[in-house]
Amino acid sequence: QVQLVESGGGLVQAGGPLRLSCAASGRTFSRQAMGWFRQAPGNEREFVAGISWNGVGIYYGDSVLGRFTISRDNAKNTVYLQMNSLKPEDTAVYYCAASPRPGPSSSDREYDYWGQGTQVTVSS
Repeated sequence: QVQLVESGGGLVQAGGPLRLSCAASGRTFSRQAMGWFRQAPGNEREFVAGISWNGVGIYYGDSVLGRFTISRDNAKNTVYLQMNSLKPEDTAVYYCAASPRPGPSSSDREYDYWGQGTQVTVSS
């Protein structure tokens, strides 16, 4: 069993930054890939970023490439998503996800545990 708790969401003006955190417990954090997804009302869940167990393998969704940065601290069992140059279209509920595999994937089917989500709202 894995517990994931996201934090850091909120309301921010367009162009501003925001950092999300996801604290994990229950499974050896350092052995699992982690991912961030988001879902806006009426839209399908979208891959945002993924990071391998050791932080070497990193992938981003096309819509956030160059603006968002995923990182992890295995000593703190935490994964982060630094979001810069935010746009109104980034508004969504952001979810942290854990994979039983060491390498990340852009497919949500590859992740077996999910956090409750944190709302990010970007005003224009």
